[in-house]
Amino acid sequence: MPKILIVGGGYAGFYTAWKLEKQLRKGEAEVTMVDPLPYMTYQPFLPEVAAGSIDPRHAIVPHRRHLKTTEIINAEVSYIDHARKVATIKPAIGEEYEFPYDIVVVTAGAVSRTFPIPGVADQAIGLKGIEEAVYIRDKMLTNFDKAAGLPAGPERERLLTTVVVGGGFAGIEIFAELRSFASALLKYYPEISFDETRFHLIEAMGRIMPEVSLKTSHWVIKNLAERGAEIHLETQLTSAVDGKIELSTGESFESDLIVWTAGVMANPTVVRHTDLPIEERGRLRVRADLRVGTEEEIVADAWGAGDVSAVPDLTGAGVGGYCVPNAQHAVRQGKLMAKNIIATLRGELPRQYYHKSLGAVAGLGLGIGVLQSGKIAIKGVLGWFAHRGYHGLAMPTWERKWRVLWGWWNNFWLGRDIASLTAVQHPRAYFEEFAARPKPPAVEETPKPVEKPAKASTRKQPAEVAAK
Repeated sequence: MPKILIVGGGYAGFYTAWKLEKQLRKGEAEVTMVDPLPYMTYQPFLPEVAAGSIDPRHAIVPHRRHLKTTEIINAEVSYIDHARKVATIKPAIGEEYEFPYDIVVVTAGAVSRTFPIPGVADQAIGLKGIEEAVYIRDKMLTNFDKAAGLPAGPERERLLTTVVVGGGFAGIEIFAELRSFASALLKYYPEISFDETRFHLIEAMGRIMPEVSLKTSHWVIKNLAERGAEIHLETQLTSAVDGKIELSTGESFESDLIVWTAGVMANPTVVRHTDLPIEERGRLRVRADLRVGTEEEIVADAWGAGDVSAVPDLTGAGVGGYCVPNAQHAVRQGKLMAKNIIATLRGELPRQYYHKSLGAVAGLGLGIGVLQSGKIAIKGVLGWFAHRGYHGLAMPTWERKWRVLWGWWNNFWLGRDIASLTAVQHPRAYFEEFAARPKPPAVEETPKPVEKPAKASTRKQPAEVAAK
């Protein structure tokens, strides 16, 4: 049987494997998926995870639970040598080894793209993984706990100031959700007033959320301003050293929570370590039918999709002629890629990827959202229901859907859980502090030799003899 190797278990990789399992005939192919993580993260839910509206475990899809016949390898792919059809796999424990394949599917996703701004690498955090969303949630809760016990002053102000860099969908959603979260926390912290919680969003361009109309983006800015959040347009972050935010406008303030959402780039672990063709922006060069290559030349038995790939957007709406890196495209590309791979195995022609977006939805905190479909914009509560309805249904597998829906239902009656679990990052600290340890063996001291007192000399000195 031909061996199909899927590199990456995110949207595109998971959906490719999931659909291959359903559509392959018995004995038609073997499927192996390699990813360092044992789950797929549903990234549109990360802002709600950070705001305590969704349990972190409900926003992920465990690979081994939902992929029944796919071989799962939790490791990194450190090199793809397609000329030899061999991938080098680097497990967390043990030596690297080579994995031969017949067909390779590259869906390694993207990572946060940053710039060499002083302090960003040391102080900021991204929003690409569930771990980052959990950290942001716990960080905000812990900062509230600390600030409540401090007098008014610079340190209290720093703990209650949140900064988000990037005004795209991800940036606006996490910014608005955290503003909503902070407002909801105030009833549990009578020591903290609303005016003390400060939120700043920094965007280098002259507008936010390019996926919606300019009118809708202005409504979002106005809505956030009314909720006590400030958006800095045409402004760049110039420094974040030790949490001191310095802007290109000359403004300066301190923050203990800096979230970076200003762009993504193709996973460098894969695209920088392969002989497959890479385009000028560092993404895998992919045709419209998702085969690796160009219109003139096809790289046989190599496929790519998702954020790691430059997939042509045949609708003409893509930036630079390519599909934008978002979940909507990755999911649909993964589904089509499974069909196309099976078609080629059976001697049929693959189909080209064509998807015209019907619109965009965004959640801006509990009870507030927007939906943009063409010239139609729905804002407020109805937009929020549209956001939750769309993503609730888009979450893969009914088991995961029910977990998310049940969590929303519980929160409606019980409210969000506001317990910080920061200590989870160092789970053995409390145990180590009080754990009994064996005493070090006693060191026997060697007795020092006793020195005998020197006898008084009876010999006369020459001077004394001369005197006599």
